[in-house]
Amino acid sequence: MRSETANSEAESGEAECSEARSGTAAGETSEATTDPAREPSGRLWLTPGVGGIGTASFLADVGHEVPTALMAGFVTVTLGAPAAALGAIEGISDGLAGAGRFVGGALADDPRRRRTVAIGGYTTTAALAALIGATTSTAQAGVLRGAAWAARGLRVPARNALLADVVPAAAYGRAYGFERTMDNLGAIVGPLLALGLVSLVGVRTAMLLSVIPGLLAAVAVGYAIRQAKVPRAGERRRLRFQVRPVLRGQLGRVLTGFTAFEVGNAAAALLILRATDLLAPGHGTGTATQIAIGLYIAYNIAATAASFPAGGISDRLGRRGPLLVTVAGVAAFLASYLLFAAAGPQVWLLGVGFVLAGFGIGCAETAEHAAVAAFAPEEIRGSAFGLLATVQAVGNTAASVVAGLLYTVASPALAFGYLTAWMALALVALLWATRTTPA
Repeated sequence: MRSETANSEAESGEAECSEARSGTAAGETSEATTDPAREPSGRLWLTPGVGGIGTASFLADVGHEVPTALMAGFVTVTLGAPAAALGAIEGISDGLAGAGRFVGGALADDPRRRRTVAIGGYTTTAALAALIGATTSTAQAGVLRGAAWAARGLRVPARNALLADVVPAAAYGRAYGFERTMDNLGAIVGPLLALGLVSLVGVRTAMLLSVIPGLLAAVAVGYAIRQAKVPRAGERRRLRFQVRPVLRGQLGRVLTGFTAFEVGNAAAALLILRATDLLAPGHGTGTATQIAIGLYIAYNIAATAASFPAGGISDRLGRRGPLLVTVAGVAAFLASYLLFAAAGPQVWLLGVGFVLAGFGIGCAETAEHAAVAAFAPEEIRGSAFGLLATVQAVGNTAASVVAGLLYTVASPALAFGYLTAWMALALVALLWATRTTPA
């Protein structure tokens, strides 16, 4: 084995010397034929396909964040429905999104289906979400919201699998970090756009206009698909829900750690509630709410800022990189939850908790996607991304529901202690998976 390695290194050395002797005349040819997978520190990771998918994520988030930001007021004020109706609509929609992600994973295993599902998912989400602005009843709004979220869930595994098709394996971290950065930017710009549109044209028209960035996202992902080396001909793969193959071996151990993390990854709304409750006695409810929203913006900024650097570090650390970066994100969440469990009404301390959580989600989401792309065989990559997305949806829902109940019937400290325990379990599982991963 050592002899084969030595021969390989010698051949590599001779090749490098030969290239050096070729002089500048061959410089352009050498640069043009360089394998991007052997250039992990260069800029070749930002292929046209990666740029197209990142742009699609940004535009899609801008588009659907407009109706999302306006949904509460639209249902309860414009349509006159009670808060319970809003809760039912959002809960059912989240459930349908989770189911869509699972089905989308099976569809994304077929390279040709993944193209259709990606474009169709972006287009359908944009159209249905925007049409909420034309509804005249709560039932109509609920049906459109649920259908839009199902389509959104359906496209997620296809998008993630396509991203692995358009970038070399050595740059998975940066590619998924870029996509997460663009997605987080869209989550910041979307609500701001909603505020501007409402002041200019009103709630209904603002929702209807949200179709524009959504349809542009479909165009962008279509452009990205054209860059992917996906066969256009050949036998269509049979639709299969492949769970057991995904859970075998190293990928299964990795997903065990991710599951523990997601079951402890509660919605950011719980952080906002905690900050508001702590600050209200000293600042008043209105001011406390404004401060909490400002802290949530800091959370989104931290997530945006962390995503791409986390991907770059993941690439530099090799095969274990995505797991190590996820460990860092989980540790940040653990520290954040401990702060929220014990913190008093100090704005700066709450701000540290929000920023830690934002850093954690920026690292974890990027690294989870890079890990699945790296460890899943190509023929079940769609199913692997579908299972990850389902775990994220179901786990986040469970975390929010259980922590919310504990927050209400027991105490905020117990709620965040519960979430902290899941983060500690995730750390143990991920460190175990890291130790069993070859360097």
